[in-house]
Amino acid sequence: MGDMNTKDFLIGTLIGGIVGATTALFLAPKSGKELRNDLGEQAQMAKAKTSEFTSTAYDKGNEWATIAKEKSSNIAKTVSDQSSQVADKVKEVASTVKNDASQTKDEVASLTEDLTSELKDSGQKVSETVKSEVDDLEKKVEQEKNKMN
Repeated sequence: MGDMNTKDFLIGTLIGGIVGATTALFLAPKSGKELRNDLGEQAQMAKAKTSEFTSTAYDKGNEWATIAKEKSSNIAKTVSDQSSQVADKVKEVASTVKNDASQTKDEVASLTEDLTSELKDSGQKVSETVKSEVDDLEKKVEQEKNKMN
């Protein structure tokens, strides 16, 4: 906003100077040849000032364009770096989850083997106990039969 007011002020000053100089020339009592020379000099000065103003505006435009390119490049680099960091974090978390899942799977497999072994042992003990109980019952039944006979 401040640059725009300065620009407007400079343009107004330049135009005001030209109008003032032209008015002074026309109102001054000079001969035609002197008036034409003065007008030519004023035109040369106006042309030089306009050229200077154009050059300054062009230089400022290039400067601002360069600054904008640098800023956008910095922003792009920052975004790229941050996205790389996020991707690395995601890979790290995925790897951790995969390792945890693998460990859990190994633990479950180990527990399954232990339980299977215990169940087999328990099954054999139960089977032996039942067999023993059945044998004892058969002996008792046999003894009872023998007593009855």
